[in-house]
Amino acid sequence: MNTKNSRGEGRGRRGGWQVADLPDADDAADWFTGRLPDGWFDDVEVSVDREEIVVIGTLHDDRTAEDVPSGAEAEGRIGRFRSETRERRIEIALEAESRYQRKVSWGARLGDTTALFTHVAAPVMTRLRQPERQVLDTLVDAGVARSRSDALAWSVRLVGEHAEEWLGQLRDAMAEVDKLRGEGPTL
Repeated sequence: MNTKNSRGEGRGRRGGWQVADLPDADDAADWFTGRLPDGWFDDVEVSVDREEIVVIGTLHDDRTAEDVPSGAEAEGRIGRFRSETRERRIEIALEAESRYQRKVSWGARLGDTTALFTHVAAPVMTRLRQPERQVLDTLVDAGVARSRSDALAWSVRLVGEHAEEWLGQLRDAMAEVDKLRGEGPTL
């Protein structure tokens, strides 16, 4: 089971009272591993941030990797799984939301096809100067995005794709700072 925690380790980092008041979710992947019914997934990826826990499971398929369905057949299997497990997923999500104080979103993967059933689209407020706004407006004018908001989301995804190694190193460094902060004297 994979776990990604974009929030970093520990609770001593900056980010305001909202972040400090959140329960630790470092064990979320283990909790879901123990809580999910046997047979639902071959593998589960759990991602955690301040607002949301995303659980994406790989559906079981006995066929070889070359014969795993794709396209419409995979979408159909994922859709069937979604409807057949809805009540149980809601039950599990409510337990997790109570435990971790974050919304739970679900998805499934089969072969090359991945579908998110639900997800949180958290608003982010920012102030941009004219040069940054011009970048967003260029993306809108070129048809890359429908709005400045979409252009900003597109830009963030692009940076995330191309800077994943650097972001991983930054998260590791923040975790080390949190660890050292926790070992220091208390005031």
